Amino acid sequence: MLHYLKVWLASARYSIVRTLMFRGDFLVWSLVEFFWMSVNLLLISVIYRHTSTIAGWNKYEMMLLVGTSLLIQRFLMGFFWSSIFDLGRNVRTGNFDFFLAQPGNVMFMATTRKLDPDGLLNSIVAAGVVAYSARQLGLHPGFWDVALYAVLVGCGLVIHYSILILSVSGVFWLTSAQGIEGGYFTLAEFSRLPREAFKGVTNVLFVWLLPVVVVSNAPARVLLHGFELHWALWILALAVGWFALAVFVFHRGLRRYASASS
Repeated sequence: MLHYLKVWLASARYSIVRTLMFRGDFLVWSLVEFFWMSVNLLLISVIYRHTSTIAGWNKYEMMLLVGTSLLIQRFLMGFFWSSIFDLGRNVRTGNFDFFLAQPGNVMFMATTRKLDPDGLLNSIVAAGVVAYSARQLGLHPGFWDVALYAVLVGCGLVIHYSILILSVSGVFWLTSAQGIEGGYFTLAEFSRLPREAFKGVTNVLFVWLLPVVVVSNAPARVLLHGFELHWALWILALAVGWFALAVFVFHRGLRRYASASS
């Protein structure tokens, strides 16, 4: 683990140095993400001018939920997105050979090579939205509540990472997986909705089978309602299960990879 930490730190240092070489690009993308987050929050304000609750959630509870969803997605964009996005292109062009030649786990090397400081910078904004919403609601979470919230956010990040890996891994079997990759963003939109809004078939599909709703609802409920054992165990089991599935599919895909030299 120490070896992989050193490799990741070296990659992170390279990414930060490269970002500092193109400060204008960094500033523009940071502002783009910030405005995108602002639109999501502004939409909540507009909707709640016409209603007091949605599926039993008031305005600031919804802001806390959306802030949690944005926090997880900013971490995903900051730590993994660029590397995973490049993965499909590298497989198609044969440049994936570079990762096969490295002395380490291929999946780790291929999905952690780049760091996006702009995404990580806006994670501070998302965390600020969560803190502001909690203050408006008069919440006073204890140390263990905050710690459990952080753990469940980490589980949500693992689930998002796994789903994205599964989406991109389709490139090992298909000429292009861009359509499948786009499906990830469609599913991610559901993470900003309260679980109570889903009934019947949609509840089974998007809450219990596909973990797109649980990833943000479970952490948010910790701050709103305190520790709930069944939610914590469920999201932990989902994180382990989906990550194991992502690893399995990725390594099955490696067997089909035709390198640039073949």
